Amino acid sequence: MKNLRIVVSVFCLAAFGIPQLFHVNGVEKDQIQRDYVPGSVLSKDQEKVVIQLAAKRGIKQVAKLSTYNLYPTQARGIRVQGVEQVKGREVSTQVLNVTYKKWWHPNAEPKEDDLQIGEYWAGKPRAQKEIILKVDKKEYRTRTIQGLTMQEAESMLGLLLTKNYIIEPAVNQANFEKIAWENPMGFRKRGENFSISFPHVSRGAGFFDLQIQIKDKELVIQQMFQAVP
Repeated sequence: MKNLRIVVSVFCLAAFGIPQLFHVNGVEKDQIQRDYVPGSVLSKDQEKVVIQLAAKRGIKQVAKLSTYNLYPTQARGIRVQGVEQVKGREVSTQVLNVTYKKWWHPNAEPKEDDLQIGEYWAGKPRAQKEIILKVDKKEYRTRTIQGLTMQEAESMLGLLLTKNYIIEPAVNQANFEKIAWENPMGFRKRGENFSISFPHVSRGAGFFDLQIQIKDKELVIQQMFQAVP
């Protein structure tokens, strides 16, 4: 069976062709991490408004500011992340999506329950949860583990990281070099079938979903699906 390419609309990060003027990505003296896509860089004054809006929405301490492109449209968005709370293997944080009128869809207006400051508005923050996996004393994070145990997910990730697997002939092995193996998105099991997702190594280029079975204690990659913007 040939690899299936599923065209989906996902939040993708890619160049917008406008030079960065104010910040480089990373952590500055205020201890806030910045991760801005080219052409969507917030100025210091814009950051102040966004942080003020986040505070009004309950995120009193900002850990990260980021921007993203919303393909296939030309809309761009802003994301605010609060300080992480770590409890055992579980990591939780509050994430707020902020809309800037000049970056969003034409004629867009805030909803009735949105809070607004000038040309910026936001709804309520959402809780983001991640799970810490440990493989060979190194930590990895994933968003989802469904139908299998954490230990099973760690074992399968370890096999994938060390390339200890069998690839069915129909799978395009050339795509393996495009997989960000150290950033697993999710692990799922249904019956005897496993599905493990990883992002593309290039930001904004989609993700891959590996269809896997365990046969005679060997990890067998049977199919690979690719989601592209």
